[in-house]
Amino acid sequence: MYKKIIVPIAMDQLEHGEKTLERALTLLDDGGEIILLNVVEDMNAYAQGYMIIDFPLELIEASRKNAVETLTGLKEKHAVNGRVEIRVGGAAGTINAFAAEVGADLVIIASHRPGLIDYFLGSTASRVASHCGCAVLIDR
Repeated sequence: MYKKIIVPIAMDQLEHGEKTLERALTLLDDGGEIILLNVVEDMNAYAQGYMIIDFPLELIEASRKNAVETLTGLKEKHAVNGRVEIRVGGAAGTINAFAAEVGADLVIIASHRPGLIDYFLGSTASRVASHCGCAVLIDR
């Protein structure tokens, strides 16, 4: 069993994320902590150079607010002992860095069935599993 589990949840995959959270609850030690994590993708500097208005910053802030509300609701619905964290950056790298930062025992991440693009770029779950310093469970 695990004492500190990170459950990254994408806002466009809430159904999968909630099922992953339910699985994480079964793997948690008594007194353990689950951290619900959402990574808001930032717009890289190259792309921002082409923007005339500050729309991306407003979009990022709106995404952060929505993620906090949504994940807090999930936390309360499932009586999760833990907290909600929102980070901005690239998904896989941010998840891996956060896992190291908090000393996680396990990252349990939902994954979809890979499409053609995933074979060339790799999915977020694949990149987390390949580079994370702790155990990773990919939940389908």
